Amino acid sequence: MLQLQTVARIQSDFQTKFGIPRQSNLVKGLKATIVFEEAFRNPDVIRGLEDFSHCWLIWGFSENMAKNWSPTVRPPRLGGNERRGVFATRSPFRPNPLGLSSLPIDSIELHPTLGPLIHVLGADLMDGTPIYDIKPYIPYADAHADAVGGFARQAPDNKLQVLVPEALRHALPVAVWPVVEELLSLDPRPAYQEDPSRIYGMLFRGYELRFSVEEKVLTLREVIPDGEEKD
Repeated sequence: MLQLQTVARIQSDFQTKFGIPRQSNLVKGLKATIVFEEAFRNPDVIRGLEDFSHCWLIWGFSENMAKNWSPTVRPPRLGGNERRGVFATRSPFRPNPLGLSSLPIDSIELHPTLGPLIHVLGADLMDGTPIYDIKPYIPYADAHADAVGGFARQAPDNKLQVLVPEALRHALPVAVWPVVEELLSLDPRPAYQEDPSRIYGMLFRGYELRFSVEEKVLTLREVIPDGEEKD
């Protein structure tokens, strides 16, 4: 049986999987870093990668390892009410819990102790996610202008309106707000939840963002440093 070896891990701003965009590149302002495991911290492992603009990551749904898979799943894109075959979706609950992401390379750095670091944008991975392989994105082979996207033909266009009270604007750095608002507009809630009285909590960059949603409006209620007691 093939055994996969973790070659790197991602450093991202998501401490939990709740709130992570359901696909890569939906929030292009997200920044993350690929940090190699000690055995792979040789600069030669990425020699030439600087000539490519994007890379593929093959990674593990590490939070779902112990969960069972089903032949059919309910894609959030279909409202969580219709079933599709597991191999016709990108559900994390798979026989082999592997994820695939194509990401822009922002920069490559040679760190004195951590070795080569790959800084990427738009990552849809939780902090600490194991990466099993990295491959360059090759436009002539990997881009298909005539591709058909099934039930996901277009990027989501049903974004929420995000309301941030002025009293909360000081809670995060000014430069972070565009990314936070873009993340929240994608509606982090499970597709089947529509309770306007419910308060949700999403961890991002060491803060819990607490919000509610009514109709198509998401209202941010609190921004709490992670670990601080809540009322």
